[in-house]
Amino acid sequence: QVQVVESGGGLVQAGGSLRLSCAASGIIFSSAAMGWYRQAPGKQREFVAGISSGDRTNYANSVKGRFTISRDNAKNMVYLQMSSLKPEDTAVYYCDIIGPRRDYWGQGTQVTVSS
Repeated sequence: QVQVVESGGGLVQAGGSLRLSCAASGIIFSSAAMGWYRQAPGKQREFVAGISSGDRTNYANSVKGRFTISRDNAKNMVYLQMSSLKPEDTAVYYCDIIGPRRDYWGQGTQVTVSS
C-alpha cells in the first residue's frame, strides 16, 4: 500500500522561507516522478513544481526562482524549498507521486503567508 505524507507547512511572514517534505512508502521511489501542487480557497488545484526520476525539474512561472524541488531517493523523500514567500502562495500544498498506473496524493499541508 502506497502512503504519501506531507509535512513542514505553517505560518510565515511575507519574504520568509519554508521547506516542505513529502515521505513516500510502498512504491519504487527512485523510478517515480513526483510533484508538488497547491490549492488555495475557492481555486482549483494547480501545479507548482515537478521532478523526474532523472532529476529533471520544472516549475510554474509563478514560483520560478523562488521555489526549489529536490528528492532524496535513499530516504524516499521529496522536498520543496520555498523562499521569498508571498501572500498569494497561501494554499494547501499536496505531494503527488506518479506511480506506474496512477498518481498517489498526500493529505496536504497548509502554508499561510501573512503580509
